[in-house]
Amino acid sequence: MHIEQIYTGCLAHGAYYITSDGEAAIVDPLREVQPYLDRLERDGVTLKYIFETHFHADFVSGHIDLAWKTGATIVYGPTTMQTGFDMHVGTDGEIFHLGKSQIRLIHTPGHTMESSCYLLTDENGNEQGLITGDTLFIGDVGRPDLAQHVIAELTEQKLAGHLYESLRNKIMPLSDELILYPNHGAGSACGKNMSKETTDTLGHQKQVNYALDPKLTKEEFIKAVLSGLTPPPGYFPQNVLMNINGYERFDEVMNHGMKALQPDEFEAAAKETDALILDTRDNTIFCKGFIPQSINIGLGGDFAPWVGAMIVDVKQPILLVTEEGKTEEAITRLSRVGFDHILGHLNGGYAAWVEADKETDVVNRITADQFANELNIEESKVIDIRKESEYAAEHLDGAYSRPLSYINDWIKDINPEEHFYMHCAGGYRSMIAASILQSRGYRNFTEIEGGFTAIAKTSLPTSDFVCQSKVLK
Repeated sequence: MHIEQIYTGCLAHGAYYITSDGEAAIVDPLREVQPYLDRLERDGVTLKYIFETHFHADFVSGHIDLAWKTGATIVYGPTTMQTGFDMHVGTDGEIFHLGKSQIRLIHTPGHTMESSCYLLTDENGNEQGLITGDTLFIGDVGRPDLAQHVIAELTEQKLAGHLYESLRNKIMPLSDELILYPNHGAGSACGKNMSKETTDTLGHQKQVNYALDPKLTKEEFIKAVLSGLTPPPGYFPQNVLMNINGYERFDEVMNHGMKALQPDEFEAAAKETDALILDTRDNTIFCKGFIPQSINIGLGGDFAPWVGAMIVDVKQPILLVTEEGKTEEAITRLSRVGFDHILGHLNGGYAAWVEADKETDVVNRITADQFANELNIEESKVIDIRKESEYAAEHLDGAYSRPLSYINDWIKDINPEEHFYMHCAGGYRSMIAASILQSRGYRNFTEIEGGFTAIAKTSLPTSDFVCQSKVLK
């Protein structure tokens, strides 16, 4: 039995490729399936199963396209959910034969009701690992508040209770030597305390994972798991429904998005539709010139999660501006989180727009040293758009915490007549915010290049004391 984790950093997502004696299984595949097909052909194996650990919220799985192109069987854990595709609904303890190996489904409700883990047993009868999906992460467990946004009667308390029973009765009795293969790592919004490590042994997790502390009562577990959860990104419920009901073929999504529009066509499409102009260039390039009303979310960062968090509606039509040779990557990464309505991209990119003598815009960006020279500690207003935890660790003395994730809440409190400075950690998130602000008519700010990383190298005073009145609740 060969077990391989295929990790995608920008989504903090782990898919799994398993082979045995000429047969293969893939667990929780990404939306674009061609890399899996190429691998299967290269290895000379037949895809027999596509295992899904649950109906995912943070990304759109490639299970439907992969089954369509290979004839493999899609397998979910116990569920009464009616789906828009054929699947096998597994039962708790059901064994699936892969070559000379076995894969046993272990139903572990909690993150969602159908959540399941898969126990991998090799050709010699030795248990090799446990694919845990979002039931158990390295350092954490799956948040139990997501399914309630799809099924109202599933409260987070009920789901957390189910998760406690699943961990205590199904997972913890297993061998300490088992290698755990989770669906996500640090950076995913599906948990709150995930490690940067993407595998570990069950025995070690029993020692270090707070959720596996055998001393915790059920009530204490529920309190611990639910405390500190931030609201889930708005696109999560929409991704769940796409994973249940089905979606447009990825090949068709790519064909639509790869439609090259000349500047006049692009401008007309922007005016005639309600399409959002998404500029995926690096923030250092975008700030120097862009199409008015564009939103900048750079491909170089956590692109897809930020698209989901900022745009939210997966049905939003999008027109793309990309760096040369990056259009296909942008479309692929958008599709991973369900943004399929891409009308086309600007042929020749921003340079073609300038050459056509079209209107452009810029962001008022200064260096951290310029900021240090300009700042009046007593009078200037500074907005720090990093996460609350980043702000709490260290921040510029007097800065206000206004996380990017909540921009739609705090933007309405901005006085358009009052100037302010704005920064994040390095410039990626603050340029997202700057583009959103300017698209809504706000120009009374200065964005700081290099963010807090650069500011901390100046002589400006920083503090780790959090004034609660300055932290967005």
